[in-house]
Amino acid sequence: MFILTTISDLIQISPQDFEKPSVQALKDNINKKYSNKVIQKIGLCICFFDLLKSSEGLIGHGTGIVNVNVEFRMVVFRPFKGEIIQGKIKHCNITGITIHLDFFSDIFIPAPVNLFEGVRFNNAENVWVWDTDSAELFFDVEEVVRFRVESEQWEDQSPQHPLRRDENEERNSPYRIVGSMSQAGLGPLLWWDDSAVEE
Repeated sequence: MFILTTISDLIQISPQDFEKPSVQALKDNINKKYSNKVIQKIGLCICFFDLLKSSEGLIGHGTGIVNVNVEFRMVVFRPFKGEIIQGKIKHCNITGITIHLDFFSDIFIPAPVNLFEGVRFNNAENVWVWDTDSAELFFDVEEVVRFRVESEQWEDQSPQHPLRRDENEERNSPYRIVGSMSQAGLGPLLWWDDSAVEE
């Protein structure tokens, strides 16, 4: 689920950070620039891990800002295909189920294709229901679930020229995970825990 990625970049340290030790100032500025940001085809950056190399700082003309070339590693969220992850159901609609983790909420389970055979959408309660021989099992909002990662979708977030951009156009998430809950052991944990107790 988490990987270490090596990044090389120019990091700027402003004069108000000069009182900090150099490594701490670099760490703080790297976290400020990268944490909680998506890098295309790499993943969601979580936090700075370690510093591999850094150059001597060069002071910018007239600004007082120190420019440092650094090579460092970041902790990045990017699950692999087939990985089983645990999260919570954020909301349901006729197209599928959105799941969130504590730090990431762009996980989508398309329905009914990536759910169990025999599921249906309950319009009255806005939830998906799996009709089994013995009971109706609900995919309730805020229920803890396990899902399998099937694919990932990337959306380029490059700035657009104001004249070419539609003001009402909704921009997609830069990184989205598509999952499934169609195998035994997947779906709400409550279902499988209860069946284990009954046995």
